[in-house]
Amino acid sequence: MTEFNVYCDESCHIEHDHQSVMVLGALTCPAGQARRVAADLRGIKTGHGLGGAFEVKWKKVSPAKADFYRDVVAYFLDEPAFRFRGVLVPDKRLLRHDAFGQDHDTWYYKMYFTLLQKLIRPGDSYAVYLDIKDSLSGQRAAKLHEVLCNAAHDFDCRVIRRVQPVRSHEVEQIQLADMLAGAVAYAARGLQTSEAKIALVQQLRDGCQCSLTATTSLDATKFNLLRWAATRP
Repeated sequence: MTEFNVYCDESCHIEHDHQSVMVLGALTCPAGQARRVAADLRGIKTGHGLGGAFEVKWKKVSPAKADFYRDVVAYFLDEPAFRFRGVLVPDKRLLRHDAFGQDHDTWYYKMYFTLLQKLIRPGDSYAVYLDIKDSLSGQRAAKLHEVLCNAAHDFDCRVIRRVQPVRSHEVEQIQLADMLAGAVAYAARGLQTSEAKIALVQQLRDGCQCSLTATTSLDATKFNLLRWAATRP
């Protein structure tokens, strides 16, 4: 049995944020490698003259930090411990929550179930870490844990050991998940607003050999993406 940590973050997830897309991302790493890769990521920061407490975020990508972010992406691509899975929702405007007896937050956690379920293998164990979203994050994470365990017939929580909200500025891997999810959202929105961001999107496309906007093969492990579509009325 291998123990894995799964670090999750999202982009454009708020219901009325004037963005059509939403992306959820999960970065997987063997638990035994977690301290090493976190130290490596902090080392990239200090190597570029940034403090170890600097928070990596897609929205912070700028020309002044372009070399730093290129090195972070290169580290993700070269580090065999890392795997990324994303769920891309191309158009939130098509969602019909009333038709399914739910609100946006309930749907949001259903999408997290869709994201995480395909990562779970019965022979291994998992600790899932979500970026804290609001004051109800703990309660909703507990429900997500329950649903994931039930779906996996993991009634004693030996496979999915925990689903726990954490603060992103304290966890290097969640910061990396934020950046990767942000790159997928940027590509899906077809934006051309920043040369630095355009370059990072292309670096990921070349390194992962995928478009960042279409569903990948289920066998894709380094960078796996599901393009999810709402059903039309």
